Order: sequence, then C-alpha cells, then structure tokens
Amino acid sequence: MLKPMRRAWVCIGHGCFAVLATLGAVLTLAACAAGPDARADERMPQARWWKGNLHTHSLWSDGDDYPEMIVDWYRRAGYDFLAISDHNTLAEGERWITVPPGGVRARAYERYLERFGDDWVESEPLAGDTLRVRLKTLAEYRTLFEEPGRFLLLQSEEITDRFENKPLHVNATNIVELIEPQGGNSVREVLQNNIDAVLEQRERTQQPMFPHVNHPNFGWAVTVEDLMALEGERFFEVYNGHPLVHNDGDHVHPSTERMWDILLAHRLAEGREVMFGLATDDAHNYHEMDVKRANPGRGWVMVRAAELTADALIAALEQGDFYATSGVLLRDVRREGDRITIEIEPQEGVTYRTFFIGTRRGYDTSSEPRVDDSGRVVSRGYSEEIGEVLAEVEGTKAEYVIQGDELYVRARVVSSRLKENGYREGEYERAWTQPFVVR
Repeated sequence: MLKPMRRAWVCIGHGCFAVLATLGAVLTLAACAAGPDARADERMPQARWWKGNLHTHSLWSDGDDYPEMIVDWYRRAGYDFLAISDHNTLAEGERWITVPPGGVRARAYERYLERFGDDWVESEPLAGDTLRVRLKTLAEYRTLFEEPGRFLLLQSEEITDRFENKPLHVNATNIVELIEPQGGNSVREVLQNNIDAVLEQRERTQQPMFPHVNHPNFGWAVTVEDLMALEGERFFEVYNGHPLVHNDGDHVHPSTERMWDILLAHRLAEGREVMFGLATDDAHNYHEMDVKRANPGRGWVMVRAAELTADALIAALEQGDFYATSGVLLRDVRREGDRITIEIEPQEGVTYRTFFIGTRRGYDTSSEPRVDDSGRVVSRGYSEEIGEVLAEVEGTKAEYVIQGDELYVRARVVSSRLKENGYREGEYERAWTQPFVVR
C-alpha cells in the first residue's frame, strides 16, 4: 500500500497552512504558529470545502435513470464532484437497454430525450412500441459536465460480492480498470480480497484511488469485528441514504455510528490507524421521491482541499480533512493545541447541539454475545465506556478541550430541522466530524 508524504492543511481561523505529514500521523498535528514557513505558505492556493457524493447508481447497473440525467441533477443541486459507482461495471464499451412502453423506463427515456435532444440520444425501434437505447460511456458524457474548478467526475465501481447469503460491497473510487469480485471463504476474507485488489491497482497504476466498505448493516452482513480485522482499509459508510441499510441498528445489532466508536477504540488501542466515516446517497431511484426509495441528496461529504482534482480530494480524504453530513453544514473544523473548535453554518430558525464523543484510555475491553430471537449469536455488546459523550454544546460554535486521557475525540452535530425525504421517517439533519487522535 502506498504511503507517500502528502501536504496536510491545518486551519487556524479562516487561514490554512500546509505541512508535510505521513498518512497515519496527520491527525496528531497541533496548529501551526505563524512564522517564516506560514508566510511562505501564503502563496499556496486557499483550501475550501467541496461537496461530493461517492456512491450512486445508474442504468449501467440497477439505477433507474441515465447517467447524464443523474450527473445533471447533482450538478444543479450544488455538488462539486460525483462518483457513479455501478455494480461490477464501468461505463465503457457499448451497451444498449430495452425500453418497453409505459413504466419507469419509458418515463425516464422521455425526460432524457427532452433534456438532451435527438442529436445526443441514440435509440432504435424494436417490435411494437419498444425501443432500445444506447447508454453513453463516461468518456462521452463527462465532456458535457466537467469544468476545471467547477465540477469533477470520478470513475468508480461498487465491487459487489457475497459470502453465503451475506451481501458484501466495497466501493472503489477513482479506479482505472474494472475489478471483478474476488470472493473468499469468509466475510472478512471476501472484504479483504476486494480491498487488496483496489490497493494493488493503485500501486501498479500509481493513480490515487481508495476502497471503502459500504453499508455494513445491509443484510446484517458485516460485523464490527469484521471491520476491525481489515488491513489497508481507512473508510466505511457511517451514513448511507438507502432505506434498507439499517444505519440505526436494532436491539441486537449496533448502529453504524456505534460500530465506528468500537472500531476507533480497538484500532487505536492496538496502535493502528483510524477508520474514517463517510456519508453517501447510494441512490438508485430518481423519479419518485419518498422515504421508501433510494433517492439522491441524502448523504454526502464535504472535503477541504486547495483544488478540485482527484489527487487533491483523495489526499484530503486520506488525511481526514473532511466531514460527513446529511444536511448540517460546517464553516470550520479545527484543532489548535488541545482545543477542538467547530463552527456551524447557521440556518434561520434552526438550532444545533454538538456532541463531543470519545473513548478514554484504559476502557473496559470486555464484550458479551448478543443473540437474536432464535438464540443465534449475531453480534457482541461492548462497554458503554466506548464512545461516551464527553460534552454537549448548544449553538453554532462548539469547543472541547482535550483532557489527555482520550484515545480520540470526534463530534456529531444534530440539527433541530427534520431532513426532507430522509432514509427514514423522523430523521434530523446531522453532521459527523472525523476523529482527532490524542497522542
């Protein structure tokens, strides 16, 4: 796995300064004092937040709309970058789909034709009123949308595998070549084999790319112990907008956020790197917007980088210089010495509560089996000392002073505003910062 030296941006107030750090050390940096190096860095481009979604689907697999229509939606909605990650396929080569009269595909075709016209849309009549339509490749449609500093498309794939009856999915972002599902003899082996395939391609091609584990609670397929065992994996989805992925867990399965704290505590206690939490759409349905469908606009990442390029975005993601959100926007997230500060972008009539969450050194490491209604062990329960709420702060600015006995500190910001068309009823808009490691 590549571990190059990268430029890390440490922000003080509204200024950002560049320092060199290895991938695993960047989050331990204290704020830089102004001085000759800082003055030299004033010549560097100013870092800013870029909005993007890393997980969505089109008619190239099981989405219900054309990639151009999907990209057009995201760009119009204010996104800066997008990865269409279809199942076990890249948008390349020649592919035609059948469009029978009536139904979702017919409506999708009519809208597609109206938006892009006869000169762009390629279709041929079949028997009756049925058509076949050629799907445009990424190389073709990216010319319609990409603009330096304005909008970027990342070639991606959802490597879709399984073990027995468990769906095991790993996204590969900014890849060069298709990766076939690698298989394996256990959940962990399947995940690790697919992660290794992404990392092998990265090392061989020298193109920045990364894997991330999708929706671990989908089909209750991936346990926190499975995630703990993975090597070379730095990302998983703490929030996924599909209504079937069980972000909140249940009475025997932990929520994805609870899984995150268990992961962080155990990995850091073992001297391993943190795992970062992503928010994604996992959108499949673009024509009917309701809580029962996998719609766009539910979860995304805000990445702080100096420029809108794949290299800059991936470097910032791997340094943890981003936050995940389902609606709450942050002006700034920074650490200055022992003080963590979060500044929230306020919205009229909305209140905010920030929960600083962490695990202290010497936490209770015991766990107990949890069984389902049939008596089968399905997960393990861990001490409440893992992922405890260290402080709660109301308002648009929240600060936490590190005490020194924490392994890590992260924050969840909860809005008083209900999310419009969330993945479940009663969902409030939230944001999640990445963990600050306490050395």
